[in-house]
Amino acid sequence: MKDLKNTALLVMDLQQGIIDRLDNKDEYLEKVKNTISVAHENNIPVIFVVVGFREGFPEISTNNKAFNTIKENLSNTMINPTPVIELTNKDLLVTKHRFSAFSGSDLEILLRSGNITHLVLAGISTSGVVLSTTREAADKDFKITILSDLCYDFDKDVHTILINKVFPRQANVITSEEWKLS
Repeated sequence: MKDLKNTALLVMDLQQGIIDRLDNKDEYLEKVKNTISVAHENNIPVIFVVVGFREGFPEISTNNKAFNTIKENLSNTMINPTPVIELTNKDLLVTKHRFSAFSGSDLEILLRSGNITHLVLAGISTSGVVLSTTREAADKDFKITILSDLCYDFDKDVHTILINKVFPRQANVITSEEWKLS
C-alpha cells in the first residue's frame, strides 16, 4: 500500500441486532476482518463506530420516526453496544446517537487530533450510516473511500444506486481487494 499516514478505516455499526440480520453474516465478517488486518499491518488506525444510547433512551426524541422504530425493535442491543469484532489495544471505539458517525460522537475530535484527512468507510447500512457519514465527511472536507463490498443495505436496489450513482460524486468507490492492492 502507498503512504496512508493520514488515513483511518471506519468500521461502522457492526454490532448485535444489526449484523444478525445479514444473510451472509460469516462471509461478510471474514472480509471485514481481513481488511482490518491489512489496516493494522499498514499502521492505519481502525475506528469502530456503534450506535448506542443510555438506559431509557433519553437521546431519542418522540419526533424522530426512524430512531423510535429502532428503540422499539432493537432496544436490548442498543444500550452500551460493542462491535461484534474484537478491538485491539490500538483500535478506537466511538458511540454515535444518530445515523452519521459524526452525530453526537467525538469522532471529529479524534480524527483532527490524529491528523486524519482520508476516511475509508465500511458498514451497515449503506443507506444509513454510510450515506450519512459520507455526506457529513464530504461537508467537513475529508477525502473519502468507500469499500463497496463491505457496505450492506437491507434494500439491494438502494445499495446499488448509492454505490454506483450517488457515492462516486463525493468518494472513491472501490472494493476491499482493490484497496488492499492500492
